[in-house]
Amino acid sequence: MAERQKERVYSEEEIRERLARELPKWTYENGWIRRKYKTHSWKGTLMVINAVGHLAEAAFHHPDITASYAWVEVRLMNHAAKGITDKDFALAKKIEEVIHWQPAKEGQGLEGTPNSDQRFAYIKYD
Repeated sequence: MAERQKERVYSEEEIRERLARELPKWTYENGWIRRKYKTHSWKGTLMVINAVGHLAEAAFHHPDITASYAWVEVRLMNHAAKGITDKDFALAKKIEEVIHWQPAKEGQGLEGTPNSDQRFAYIKYD
């Protein structure tokens, strides 16, 4: 079995610079990169949690998640490396891409969830 190569852990300054450049809605705090997603309801909150859970399991890199009625906070840190690594940035980018996907803006036939109708409102896009 091949020996695992030690992953590069980014410094706080490098993390903040990379977040500003690549993931401007994410922040760095207490050793974690984090993002709070606002939803319209518990239904939207559960959908965000499940989407993040699917991505994390597929990536085999698992975030901490805190949730309430109308928000979900995702926190990433590589526990094995004891810091922020490329895995954290890669998963954060994929989460951001999926959670904030707005099909109507792509003009490919999918209209997206109608946020103007509270029966269907899902995520609060920022």
